[in-house]
Amino acid sequence: MTEFDQNNKTVNDAGRGLLIFAALIVILAGLKSAQTIVVPMLLAVFIATIAASPLFWCKSKGMSNGLALTSVVLGIFLALGLIAALLTQSTSDFSAKLPFYQERLSNLQNDALVLLQSWDIPLNPALLADAFPLGSLLTLAGSALRSLGSVLSNGFLIILTVIFILAEATSFYPKLRAVLTHPERDLAHFGRVTGTMNRYIAIKTSVSLFTGVMVTAFLWALDVDFPVLWGLVAMLLNFIPTIGSIIAGIPPVLLALVQLGPTEAGLVVLGFFLVNTIVGNILEPRYMGKGLGLSALVVFVSLIFWGWLLGPVGMLLSVPLTMSAKIALEANPNTAWIARLLAPAQELAERSADPEPTLEHADSPDGGSSPLTNTDGRSV
Repeated sequence: MTEFDQNNKTVNDAGRGLLIFAALIVILAGLKSAQTIVVPMLLAVFIATIAASPLFWCKSKGMSNGLALTSVVLGIFLALGLIAALLTQSTSDFSAKLPFYQERLSNLQNDALVLLQSWDIPLNPALLADAFPLGSLLTLAGSALRSLGSVLSNGFLIILTVIFILAEATSFYPKLRAVLTHPERDLAHFGRVTGTMNRYIAIKTSVSLFTGVMVTAFLWALDVDFPVLWGLVAMLLNFIPTIGSIIAGIPPVLLALVQLGPTEAGLVVLGFFLVNTIVGNILEPRYMGKGLGLSALVVFVSLIFWGWLLGPVGMLLSVPLTMSAKIALEANPNTAWIARLLAPAQELAERSADPEPTLEHADSPDGGSSPLTNTDGRSV
């Protein structure tokens, strides 16, 4: 290759990189401006992924496709309707009592200021209010609940999208097989990665439900206002990695402080600590195994990125969305290095010690069929 050819190749590679970067910026800007449509669609895909297992279970018990789909959709409709009704009513009641809570919180801050000054600790009340804007945190909690309720108010669009996704679920693999160049190899890889995604979502949903029940139970025992609401918030925010459980604990702790006193607020803190310890250090590691293939830094950055791009729903779905992006990057040899950057060091060490077959060599030696298909080529 001559020097001219090398320079020309370098220019072409740089131009291709700039073109890809510009296309990515345009796509992200489009997603940002189309939040009102994209967010319900992503939420529908998430719900459909959760509902796929009950659908196939019903079909395995001999139900027809129509009856199984109807049963699952009715269950989704009842669950979403209950959550939306609970959020709407509880948010309305919480907003009505918010001025009272803010006044009580302001009085507690003033009492704390007087106590500190009696110990000869000079403090500026304005600086204290700016450093600890507890009243603003309660207002922010009410606004977040209203925004979540507005997302669920698109329930008809979400359920309609879920119905169409589930109706197409049984014919998806045959369609995919028809368009793939190497169906056995590619479907085997697709089955592995979708299995990982489905397992994560199923386990995370079960663990989050357990978290919500436990939070509701101990808040009800302590007589904190709106225990079911805060349990529901804890269940939803448990999908947000790293900081979700911390955010979920702030409103009920402040509420217990202004409603019952410092002792009960301390008990609420202890309750959240115990629940998060059981869930985060015992249940999730036991049932999720070695993890999701994402480093802790990537999980945190993805939380910020998807939250900025798609709002609260983006934070809820940050891990599945990032896992999907990593899977797509792994499938292309030109972008596989980016997927390796997203992986934790432990996974890279395991791959070096016991490398998995690449996509180019994923077929079985005997030319056997994919685990996702029967011997006659139909999807299972």
